[in-house]
Amino acid sequence: MHKPRKEMIAETRGKLIAAARHAFGTIGYAEASMDDFTASAGLTRGALYHHFGDKKGLLQAVIAEIDGEMAARVTEVASRAPTRWQYFVDECTTYIEMALEPEIQRIMFRDGPAMLGDPAQWPNANACIASMTGHLTALQEEGVVVSSLDPETASRLINGASSQAAQRIANSNDPEATSRKVVTAFKQLLEGLLKKPDPQPN
Repeated sequence: MHKPRKEMIAETRGKLIAAARHAFGTIGYAEASMDDFTASAGLTRGALYHHFGDKKGLLQAVIAEIDGEMAARVTEVASRAPTRWQYFVDECTTYIEMALEPEIQRIMFRDGPAMLGDPAQWPNANACIASMTGHLTALQEEGVVVSSLDPETASRLINGASSQAAQRIANSNDPEATSRKVVTAFKQLLEGLLKKPDPQPN
């Protein structure tokens, strides 16, 4: 019995993404041979060109898959926070700390920016900024963050800072030590958004 065409296409794409993800995550984008990882998937280079255009298009697909997984993990961790503010902080710092994981470190924060440019311009960035803007708007309405803040502008700045923070960890000679410094500094930056308590009258 033949599989439906849509199912066959999805299966082929899935095999190519899985093979490329393994290759990119272990030996890196530059060293990964298209012939090797297409062969490991039981496919041809022609299949790669047909579905993704080229090796860079396949890298984009791998990044989209990993990014979706990262977003789900970040939400899971942040959802355990007792307050909306802590949710926001945990969401940002969990993302940054994922730069310690070898596959994410190499694909998302080293090879990805090197090959595809500024992560702030990647397709997934707008969804991330929209989510942050929503949280900051709600925190502003609750009186947690300063009222003078423009939530979208702040979200874009925070998004850029978190991307730079993760890349710094990924490219460090001592990622663990760098992560501790980066997360501490990042939390201090976020605390600058908090509304200060009104001074008590004498």
